[in-house]
Amino acid sequence: MQATVHTFDPVTTAGSLILDTGKVVPFAAEAFEASGLRHLRVGQRLSIEISGDPEAVGTEVTRLWIVGIGATEIIR
Repeated sequence: MQATVHTFDPVTTAGSLILDTGKVVPFAAEAFEASGLRHLRVGQRLSIEISGDPEAVGTEVTRLWIVGIGATEIIR
């Protein structure tokens, strides 16, 4: 699944994403820190994994990475 960065706080490293359906879902600092990324910018496209139904209340982003780079590839 893909989403667009809606907000990102570089201090807390948490933020939110907009799904292609228009729903805004938050992501925790832990998901960002596990991604291996150093920074995100508003409008950036990401591949994501979420827990449960993407349209349900309480949906959590469990993993995120840059579109086009495989989940197991290291970003240098």
